[in-house]
Amino acid sequence: MFQTFDSPTSPTTGAPRVAELRAQMAAAGLDGFLVPRADMFQGEYVADCDARLAWLTGFTGSAGFAAVLAGRAGVFIDGRYRVQVKAQVDLQEFTPVDWPETKLADWLKEALPDGGVVGFDPWLHTVREVEALEQALAGSGITLQRSANLVDAIWADRPARPRNPVRVQPDDLAGEAHAAKRRRLAAGLAAAGRRRAILTQPDSICWLLNIRGADIPRNPVVQAMAVLDWTDQVQLFTDAPLEDDLRAHLGPEVSTHPLDRLLDHLSEAEQRTFQIDPATCPVAILDHLAALGSDDGKGIGVTRGDDPCALPKACKNAVEIAGARAAHLRDGAAMCEFLAWLDLTAPGGDLTEIDVVTELEVCRRATNALQEISFDTIAGAGPNGAIVHYRVTQDTNRRVTPGTLLLVDSGGQYLDGTTDITRTIAVGAPPPEAAECFTRVLKGMIKISMARFPKGIAGRDLDALARYNLWLAGQDYDHGTGHGVGSYLSVHEGPQRLSRVSDVPLQPGMILSNEPGYYREGAFGIRIENLIVVEPAPDLPGGDTGRAMLQFETLTFVPIDQRLILPELLNVDELAWLNAYHAEVAEKIGPRLSAGARDWLRAATAPL
Repeated sequence: MFQTFDSPTSPTTGAPRVAELRAQMAAAGLDGFLVPRADMFQGEYVADCDARLAWLTGFTGSAGFAAVLAGRAGVFIDGRYRVQVKAQVDLQEFTPVDWPETKLADWLKEALPDGGVVGFDPWLHTVREVEALEQALAGSGITLQRSANLVDAIWADRPARPRNPVRVQPDDLAGEAHAAKRRRLAAGLAAAGRRRAILTQPDSICWLLNIRGADIPRNPVVQAMAVLDWTDQVQLFTDAPLEDDLRAHLGPEVSTHPLDRLLDHLSEAEQRTFQIDPATCPVAILDHLAALGSDDGKGIGVTRGDDPCALPKACKNAVEIAGARAAHLRDGAAMCEFLAWLDLTAPGGDLTEIDVVTELEVCRRATNALQEISFDTIAGAGPNGAIVHYRVTQDTNRRVTPGTLLLVDSGGQYLDGTTDITRTIAVGAPPPEAAECFTRVLKGMIKISMARFPKGIAGRDLDALARYNLWLAGQDYDHGTGHGVGSYLSVHEGPQRLSRVSDVPLQPGMILSNEPGYYREGAFGIRIENLIVVEPAPDLPGGDTGRAMLQFETLTFVPIDQRLILPELLNVDELAWLNAYHAEVAEKIGPRLSAGARDWLRAATAPL
């Protein structure tokens, strides 16, 4: 199943929609309007009703935004989408802008040298985002103005907001009852002298209350906001239908209300002191709290702090880690069945990318445990593989022909865990230089896998390990090395990352991806991805006494294509790691396979 939007060449997209938006801007007295990818919940993935950026521009990436002015319009994208955006937007109407290298404030100051008023929907932008932009624009003559959403005003057939059933995530999969989680987090609030925290991210709320939903494709979350107080009571705001069994699960300590009652509840609260996370809280909520204080003269207390669910959610408990291991073995077997089929079928040259996507989902569904794929499968053949977050459509569907690389990035949502794996496969003889590039990427992936590091080290401290050998060759990739992964939740989860910009210390139980890559536009893309979990490292002879060290346990067990590996570029430790990994793949996955796939696995994991 593919989520599709009108192509940029359709008469209903591009210039006509921008013209309508500009008419709305003029009527509102605005010189510009910001159109983010984000919804009010600030999730990476959005419901169809919130896909405003895609509806207006044609760009379907999971990050980015547009700034539309009277005479120009920019689509701001990071390194993952710089190839994709050029294929999706009307380049006569929209100019791709490399972001974050080009800051929005700098772009606005250059585009509006005499100043102006730029509107934005305060429900779709966070406190931190807007405050930073206002500070960067200070003295420029450019002001930001809260506005109704002007895209919604011209989107006549905008889909309805989802209202899907909510399910209980049992304690034997969650590893901790929601009452215990609530007490633990409430105690933290009380210890910090804080009365209540406003929770605005659905995955945090689903984790806290041990519930799951289906409001966002591929992500089992419920669109909701909540308020947690220091007595461990929760006010849950959602439009999702709540059946009797779900209400019984939540119990009397969790009160439920329609989503549009959130602001009323904040107004009616007797003790009006609230904690917000400025990184995720919509400006509209802080505006409302500020107005409450000025209206009644009693004042209101607003403190700032991280989402109290974020770090506990990231540090998986023993039950969640055991579930992740089981899910990855199940998923690894499905991947091996698929790869065996691919090796048998692809040399004929008749396969297409859509065939690949379809067969891989068939293999996962054959486990009888798949709830949903964890994101739209990326299957990029040849030059399509160089589009980091490529999604095949009928228009872009490419044949998988001999002499090309095929990049397949996919994952599954299982009740006991979420998976995410990328393998790059040679179909026939690989393109020139591909094996050298692949081996450099592999060396980086192995370096992360083998890392030992002191407690307190953050993702930014390890990111260079994955890039070093690419740098030696004058190469690099324009995305992070790894993201956090949820437990039957979002496949992209914070706050942990392997990235140059992540200062969050890694802690035991955190699951991350390990996915360096290399992309040659117009030729091929390479990425190798395993999931890993942080664990304590044993003491070593001669090591510092009392110095806590950490390491990674690999969760993913699927062969890495040895036809693309140049063994002479691997050092002794890297070769030993690879052979040991493949031996473990054969041991853990082999018994789960059909006879034909088992024969394929035996050859694919033979030691180098």
